[in-house]
Amino acid sequence: QVQLVESGGGLVQPGGSLRLSCVASRSILSVDVMGWYRQAPGKLREFVARMTSGGIPTYADSVKGRFTISRDNDKNTVYLQMSSLKPEDTAVYYCNAVLFRPPSGYWGQGTQVTVSS
Repeated sequence: QVQLVESGGGLVQPGGSLRLSCVASRSILSVDVMGWYRQAPGKLREFVARMTSGGIPTYADSVKGRFTISRDNDKNTVYLQMSSLKPEDTAVYYCNAVLFRPPSGYWGQGTQVTVSS
């Protein structure tokens, strides 16, 4: 099992930056994929970014070049650095952990990001 706790959300103006953090209850090197998803009001949850245990990142086209996923193995923490934020980035951001054996997935409680002037 993996417990995930997100933090770092808040209100930011368009063009601003925020860094989200996700602390895992176990070594993230033992987690096959760590990722970030988001859900805006009235919309389905969507993929934002992920990183494999080998350190390979993948991004949604909508955030490519603006968001960066990274990790600190010693702190069991995954980060999402968000820059050049747009109002359409407003959503609840969720941390996700995926294990391949046995196949299982885990979610954090979410953190609200609001981009508005």
